Amino acid sequence: MTHGVVDQLLAANASSTKTSTKYVYFFGGGSADGNGRMKDVLGGKGAGLAEMTNAGLPVPPGFTIQTEACREYMRGSVSPEVDSEMHSALQRLERLQGQKLGAGENPLLVSVRSGAKFSMPGMMDTILNLGLNDHAVEAVARRSNNPRFAYDSYRRLIQMFGDVVLDVDKKKFEAIFDGIKHREGVKFDYELSPEALKEVIVEYKKLVKRETHKDFPQDPLDQLVQARNAVFRSWKNDRAKTYRRINHIDDWLGTAVNVQAMVFGNLGENSGTGVGFTRNPATGERMFFGEYLMNAQGEDVVSGVRTPLPISELERTMPKVYDHLRAITWKMEKHYRDMQDFEFTIQDGKLYMLQTRNGKRTGLAAVRIAIDMVREGLITQEEAIFRVEPNQLYDFLVPRLDEKGAEIELLATGLPASPGAAVGQIVFTAEDAVRHHDSGSFKSIILVRGETTPEDIAGMEVASGILTSRGGMTSHAAVVTRGMGKCCVAGAGDCQVDEARKELRVKGRIFRQGDWISLDGTTGRVIDGKLKTLPAQPDDPDLVKFMSWVDPIRKLRVMANADIPRDAKQAIQFGAEGIGLCRTEHMFFAEDRIPHMRTMIMAETEKDRREALKKLLPMQRADFVGLFKAMGSLPVVIRLLDPPLHEFLPKREDLLVEIAHLEDNKPRSPKLKELRTILARVEDLHEMNPMLGLRGCRLGIAYPEITEMQARAIFEAAANVKNHGGEPHLEIMVPLIGSIDEMRNQTHIIRRVAEQVFKEKEVTVDYLVGTMIELPRAALTADQIAEEAEFFSFGTNDLTQTTFGISRDDINKFLPAYMKHGIFKQDPFATLDQSGVGVLVKMATAKGRNTRPTLKVGICGEHGGDPETVKFCHKIGLNYVSCSPFRLLTARLAAGQAALQEQQTGPDLHNGTC
Repeated sequence: MTHGVVDQLLAANASSTKTSTKYVYFFGGGSADGNGRMKDVLGGKGAGLAEMTNAGLPVPPGFTIQTEACREYMRGSVSPEVDSEMHSALQRLERLQGQKLGAGENPLLVSVRSGAKFSMPGMMDTILNLGLNDHAVEAVARRSNNPRFAYDSYRRLIQMFGDVVLDVDKKKFEAIFDGIKHREGVKFDYELSPEALKEVIVEYKKLVKRETHKDFPQDPLDQLVQARNAVFRSWKNDRAKTYRRINHIDDWLGTAVNVQAMVFGNLGENSGTGVGFTRNPATGERMFFGEYLMNAQGEDVVSGVRTPLPISELERTMPKVYDHLRAITWKMEKHYRDMQDFEFTIQDGKLYMLQTRNGKRTGLAAVRIAIDMVREGLITQEEAIFRVEPNQLYDFLVPRLDEKGAEIELLATGLPASPGAAVGQIVFTAEDAVRHHDSGSFKSIILVRGETTPEDIAGMEVASGILTSRGGMTSHAAVVTRGMGKCCVAGAGDCQVDEARKELRVKGRIFRQGDWISLDGTTGRVIDGKLKTLPAQPDDPDLVKFMSWVDPIRKLRVMANADIPRDAKQAIQFGAEGIGLCRTEHMFFAEDRIPHMRTMIMAETEKDRREALKKLLPMQRADFVGLFKAMGSLPVVIRLLDPPLHEFLPKREDLLVEIAHLEDNKPRSPKLKELRTILARVEDLHEMNPMLGLRGCRLGIAYPEITEMQARAIFEAAANVKNHGGEPHLEIMVPLIGSIDEMRNQTHIIRRVAEQVFKEKEVTVDYLVGTMIELPRAALTADQIAEEAEFFSFGTNDLTQTTFGISRDDINKFLPAYMKHGIFKQDPFATLDQSGVGVLVKMATAKGRNTRPTLKVGICGEHGGDPETVKFCHKIGLNYVSCSPFRLLTARLAAGQAALQEQQTGPDLHNGTC
C-alpha cells in the first residue's frame, strides 16, 4: 500500500469530527443503515440493496457512498469525512467477511458500481474484482483450486480499471484478448487456458504502462479510491449527459457509489450470473422473464459478448436455485408494488441477489402492467395513472410493416427486443448516425452493431431502429431502445457485422453503409429492402381502458393541429376534442391552387388580386366544409394566412438558373419573359428577415382582400354545413398581432364579412374571433388586445423565437454547444422555457382575463404535445393545448397526471392555479 494514500485516510479518520452529513451507509449482517425510501441519498441501487438486506435476502454485504459525495466531487472538493467513513466501512466489511481487501490467503475482493436516483442502465461505470494484484491473484488461485478463474478475474479487473479509471481505450484490450484467442484457436473466453490468461495479464499490464506511463496499481486501497472517483466522474461522461437530457434528469443529482463484496459467477460450471424481470418488459405479460450465463460475470450477460440462455432453462438445470430466485423476486415485486428488474449471481450453487429496481418497460408493457396490478390489488387506479410516462403512449402508435403484396426476403431472425417497425439506411457507428442525421443525407437510419455500448447513445437517439448481431433481451440495446420507444432487433446471430469495414454479411450477401433494410421489432425479423409501413391502430383494449381512467380526471382540453379532413379524422381517432390549429396556408400549396395563389401575388392592382382570390374562394370553402363535417360539433380554430408571400413563389436561386439556361439555349422563348417577371416580383418581396416582415396580420392589413376572401370561405362553409344539419363550431384566429389596433382592423373585416354571408345565406353561425399571441409585445399588452380578442392561442414556436432572438431554423448550429456547456438543459423549441417564455404566457393569460373573464386560452404548436409543457399549461390555468395527432395520447396523459397531482397535493398557488 502506498504510504501517501494510507496516511491520508488514517489522518482523515483520526481527525474527523461529527458532521450533519452521513456519507457512507453500510449494509450486511442482516441489517442496513438505510432503506428503500432513501433513493435521493443512496441512489436507486443503494436503496434497493439496503431494502433487500433488511428483508433478510441473500445480499453480499458492502456499503454505499451517498450522492452528496458525488456532488462535492463535481464542485471540486470532497469532504475528508468521505475518506474517513469509507475506511471505517471497509474495516467493518473486512471484519464481517473475515477477510482483508486484496491481502492474505483469502483476500477480500469487491465490486464498485454507480447508482443514481433514477435508473440509467449502462450510462455510468462498473468495476469488478477490485483488490486483485499480482500477489492476491495467486492466493485466490490456491484457495479456489481454480487458477483459470483467478487469472480470468484479474484480467477482467485490469481491463475494466484500465478503461474506466485510467482512460485506456478498451478496444486495445479487446484486440490483445482476441489476438490470443485466435492464436489459441478458441471461440469463447472460458476456453482459454490458465497459461493463456496469464499471458493476457502480462500484455494488459504492458498496455497500461505504455498508455499511462505508470504500472497497474498494486495497492488495493489505492484501487478503491481511484475507482470511487472514476464512478463519480462517469456521472459527467457524454453518454450519461445525453441520457439525462433525453429523460429530463437533473444534472446535479449525482450518483452514489456502491462497494460490495464480490461473489463469483465465473467460478466454474456450477456458478453463473443473470438478469431478469418479474414481468415481460416488452409486452407486460405476467411471466418470469430473464437471461443468464453459466461460468460468467455480470457484464458478459448485458454486453452481448455471449448470447445468454432464457431463465426458464435454469428451472431445468438448477431447479432449487430457480425456485428460490422466483420466490425472492415475486416477494420483492409485492413489496415494491411494481415490476422488478433484478440481477443475481450463483456461486457454487448458492444464490445471491445483487440488485433490484423498478424495471424499464415499453409503453405497451407499462399500460398492461398498470391495469393488471390494479386488478391484482397491488396498486390503486390513481397510482396506475402515474405508472406510465406520457411519452410511452407513443408505443401504441408505432408503425407496422406493410407486407401486403410485397416480396419479403427474410435475411435473419433475431430477438424482438423492442416493438414496432423501422425502415432505413444502415450505418455502423453512432458517429455516422449523427452525421447523416444532422446533414439530412439519410432520411431514416438503422444503426447496425455487433452489440451496442453506452457510448452509442447519441447514435441510438437519432436512429429509427437498432440491429445487433449479439446480445439478448436484456442487452444494452434492448433495454435502452425499449426506454426510448424505438424498434430493436437484437442477437441476430446470422448477421456478421464488420464494423471496421462497415459491412453487414448475411445469407451470402454484403450490405454496406446506405443500403436499405427493414426491421420488425415485434417479431425479430430482419428484411431486405425498403418496405412500406402501416400506422398503428390506437384501439388496443388495454389502452382504451387505461385512457378511460385518465380522461375524466384532466381539466385541460386536448385538441389537434390538422389542416385537412383526413388529418382531422385521424385526430378524432386519437382522442382529439377539436382542432386547435388549422393552418390555411397549407391549403394553398396544392397543385391546383398554387397557380392562382401566384397570380394573386403577381397582381399589380387590387382588382387583379380579387380576381385571383375569387378562383381560390371555392377551393378554400370546400376545404372548410370537409373540416366542419369531419369535426361535427367540436371546435375548429382556423388561422388566417400567416407566412410571407415569397414562400408561394419559386426560389430566387432556381429562377436564376432556369433563366440562364433559357438565355443560353432558347433566348426567344416566351417563358423567358414570364420568368423574368416572376424574378422581379420575388426580388420585390425579398426581405432581410422575412419571419419579422410582411406576414400574419400585416398581410391582411396591407391586402384586406385576402382576409375578406378567407373569412367569406369560412363563413360560407359553416353556413353550408349548418343548412345541411351540421353544428359547426368555428373560431377564427388572426396571426402575429402586436397591438390592439391591428386586432381591431382585422376583427372589423371578419365581422363585416360574417354579417354579409349570414344575410345572404339566411342563417347564423356562432363564432369567435381571437388571436395568436406570438410576439412579446402582444403578451405585454394582452389586456388591451383582449378588448377585441375572444380567445388567445399562444404560438409558442414564434414566441420562443422572438423572446430568445433565436431562429428555430438555425438553432442547431449552436444548440449542441449550449447543451454541452449546460446553458440550455433542453431544446427550447421542444420543451417550453418556463422561466422566460412561460412567464410571458402566464402574464398574458392573467392580463387578458382581467379584461375579459371568459377569455379562452390555449397553446398550439409542438409544445402542446410536450409533457412538461402540458403540465405547465395546467398549472397556470389554460383551457386547452393543441398538438400534432400523434402526440395527442401523450398530451392527454400528461394533462391527467397534472390534474391528479393537483388533487393529491393541492393547487400550486404560486403558478396561478385556482
